[in-house]
Amino acid sequence: LIIDGAMGTMIQKHKPTEATYRGERFKDWHVEVKNNSDLLNLTQPQIIEDIHRQYLEAGADIIETNTFASTFIAQADYEMESLAYEMNIEGARIARKAADAYTAKDPSKPRFVAGAIGPLNKTLSLSPDVNNPGYRAVTFDEVAKAYTEQISGLVDGGVDLLLVETIFDTLNAKAAIYAIKQYFRNKGLPELPIMISGTITDASGRTLSGQTLEAFYVSVMHARPLSVGLNCALGASEMRPHIEELSQMAGCFTSAYPNAGLPNAFGEYDEQPHETAHIIEEWAANGWLNIVGGCCDTTPGHIQHIAEQVKQFAPRPLPVMEE
Repeated sequence: LIIDGAMGTMIQKHKPTEATYRGERFKDWHVEVKNNSDLLNLTQPQIIEDIHRQYLEAGADIIETNTFASTFIAQADYEMESLAYEMNIEGARIARKAADAYTAKDPSKPRFVAGAIGPLNKTLSLSPDVNNPGYRAVTFDEVAKAYTEQISGLVDGGVDLLLVETIFDTLNAKAAIYAIKQYFRNKGLPELPIMISGTITDASGRTLSGQTLEAFYVSVMHARPLSVGLNCALGASEMRPHIEELSQMAGCFTSAYPNAGLPNAFGEYDEQPHETAHIIEEWAANGWLNIVGGCCDTTPGHIQHIAEQVKQFAPRPLPVMEE
């Protein structure tokens, strides 16, 4: 399956101003809200829906909700904690509307909505104070509570699955998994599929909180996810050995959505759609992938090229796991 590309990149192409983010509803908000992308679910839903439609047109089977930072913890930066649930439910509804429209056009190619659950701007494994390594800015229960509210909004908005992504701290991810399991158990609802996507931050092959890829996988496999994969931090060339390793150990489906290369000296990405797609084509040919798309600075052009290059190859077969 093909998952979509970057949301923030596409939002920035609109050159949004402070007024764009505020809209009419928040025109008198007491702090600056520029770059609060998730707020656009409430103030400029047409921009977000148009981005979803561009990715669907490019061939995406799965689109992600614009809810990467829709928790009361992350929204505290803008003093918008009370809006977190609304951002999630509206983000899910916008994506649901776009996906359903494209499924109706071609019922043989159903489109799915993944509820995007980001890593937070606070970490459970690392201290923000170099002089006090035991200090934590947040507790496990607070993180789980924030994720529970997010999950509630995404489910109420109609997502098909939940995507815990860009994981640099596995303990944050475990709080998200705990929140998901507890939410569905308490509600008496059938659990939605979970996709889990971590981030290898550098050439050491470790997450920011110090885990190897294998340790990360072992830490989250109890969730029985639909897929485990990697996204962000690296371009496709740098991510290649880690995807190969993951494909050999994962008992579930695998996913990958790399950045458009690595940023240049100006913090911009230069890798063109055909370049990214050419690298990923080899992964598909080797049978390493089940779900693939793009992260930072990838566009509908990247997704279209990736979809074209990988469609000739069979997806990675699920391994037979010994009980």
